[in-house]
Amino acid sequence: MLAFLVRRLALSLVTLFLLSVMVFLGGQVLPGNVGRAILGPFADQRAVDALNHSLGVDRPLLVQYGTWIWNFLHGDMGTSYIFRAPVAPFVIGALGNSMKLALVAFLLVVPIGILGGVIAALNLNRPLDRIISLGGLSVTVLPEFVTGIILILIFGVWLRWLPIAAAWPKGAGFFIQLYYLILPSLPLFLVLFGYIARMARSGMIEALDSDYTRTAVLKGLPWRTVIWRHVLRNALLPTITVIATQTGYLIGGLVVIETLFRYQGIGSLIFTAARGKDFPMLEAGILTIGIVYAVATLVADFLYSVLNPRIRLGAEQ
Repeated sequence: MLAFLVRRLALSLVTLFLLSVMVFLGGQVLPGNVGRAILGPFADQRAVDALNHSLGVDRPLLVQYGTWIWNFLHGDMGTSYIFRAPVAPFVIGALGNSMKLALVAFLLVVPIGILGGVIAALNLNRPLDRIISLGGLSVTVLPEFVTGIILILIFGVWLRWLPIAAAWPKGAGFFIQLYYLILPSLPLFLVLFGYIARMARSGMIEALDSDYTRTAVLKGLPWRTVIWRHVLRNALLPTITVIATQTGYLIGGLVVIETLFRYQGIGSLIFTAARGKDFPMLEAGILTIGIVYAVATLVADFLYSVLNPRIRLGAEQ
């Protein structure tokens, strides 16, 4: 298992390196001039050139990349061109906000999605199975801004049960923050429910049709014991990987939701940085999301190897 995890870690490091290169090069091809964007369209060209030189954006790309990645590895994410302040506090604060929203959505969609998949599998080809499968697939293909607007109209405008903006009052406690995050988490729930339920359903169907399930039934074990001890553990293995990948999406794919609900998370921060050509903020934000995604994937690999002995045996060979 250790060898398996070491290989996964090495793959994650290579992936993060390639991501850092793509992020850096992608930031360089954004249209516009950094100095001009900061000083405004009427600033003197000499002042613009001097600012670009002080920021180091006129140096060779290889030198800029090396300096940036070296400083990032030492905890220095750079200085924001827009705010003229260290990037790290902005990224850490925005990441914390996004993780709060992701956690609420995660706690909603994972148990309900798995439960929906299990119920669908236990009622295979029956009306309940079709309702869960088709309903989950239907809401999955709808864009977040569509479901978000519909939910705002229903729960925020017509029923007035939930606030339409996720900006809670300063100093709000846990339950007040949770109250403000329920509505933004619902579009994420609708998008991810279909994926998780479908994987859980597929795993359950395969496990129910396996030899070890038949053996457990022939031994006379109660059906509930067969489901809990033999079927679920093996059925949910593929679901773990899906949940991990969707966790990365929950952290970094929230631009539309955070913009729609006026939430100050990492997605909206990256969007603002890209629009303002704030390279340090943009690059640090995207690379931070990549690190979170890599860690989530490693955790999923670890859990998968613990629950599936074949992974451990394969790694030892």
